[in-house]
Amino acid sequence: MLEMLPETITEDVLYFLIIGIIIRLIIWILFAYTLYTTLRLVKKTNQCILPNQAWFIAVPFFNIYWNFEVVRRLTDSLNNEFYDRKIEVEEQPTRKWGMLFAWTFLLSNIPLPVFILTTIAILHLVYFITYWVKVNQYKTLLKLHVRKFGKGYIAQNEQYEN
Repeated sequence: MLEMLPETITEDVLYFLIIGIIIRLIIWILFAYTLYTTLRLVKKTNQCILPNQAWFIAVPFFNIYWNFEVVRRLTDSLNNEFYDRKIEVEEQPTRKWGMLFAWTFLLSNIPLPVFILTTIAILHLVYFITYWVKVNQYKTLLKLHVRKFGKGYIAQNEQYEN
């Protein structure tokens, strides 16, 4: 099999490449799980994206497009949910960091000079982590609200008490 690869790619480089791809896929799956669990806390009437659709973000190449959809729809879902629960949060929660994350991911997949790609990759890493932390903070806020006001606020139960 190694005969088909260019001469500059050694066996060691190939193993590091495979390990890197596996690690990246694991990170995307963990990120998708965070999005999934956050969306499960949103009532069905407030969801602009189904929780199971969050898993598409872990699909390579398709996620270049799907990042934009998830950011937009998750922001709208959270906005609807916080308005419905009468929780004061910033307008369009997670949208700013999510769009920065999605755009830098898109740019990192365009063949550009190495110094530009390096800069974009660093920015993407910062925005990706920041977006993930923001989504996790809002997930925690939703969980705390459920603990404080009871199980009636869980997304699976459409009828809740005021």
